[in-house]
Amino acid sequence: MKRVLLVGFDPAAVDFSDPALPPGMTAEKIHAGIELALADMAGRGWQAETCLINPDETAVPTVERRLAGGRYDCVVVGAGVRLPPSRLVVFEAVVNAIHRAAPQTVIAFNTRPEDTGAAAARWL
Repeated sequence: MKRVLLVGFDPAAVDFSDPALPPGMTAEKIHAGIELALADMAGRGWQAETCLINPDETAVPTVERRLAGGRYDCVVVGAGVRLPPSRLVVFEAVVNAIHRAAPQTVIAFNTRPEDTGAAAARWL
């Protein structure tokens, strides 16, 4: 069974007033999208899990701990981690942490939670 890890910002830590984010985005919409993504991946026969991070110095250790806990076939980095220009350094740090901690694992990027399964499927 393929294992997929979805890395994204904890919706409670997101500044929804950031103009780089889609208008009308809310924590509730993100949570609903994550649930859809998990259901989609389960429907594909994959074991999917989430790793919610904060946009601060705890992001990299959180990802590293999660990856140390098991082998994943794919890590999907959520659009919210890479879209806001103000989060570029966190995005780079997270991608590099994934590369160091799980060099055999492919990395994919979604455009919204609902297309996470499709993002992973491109590489699995």
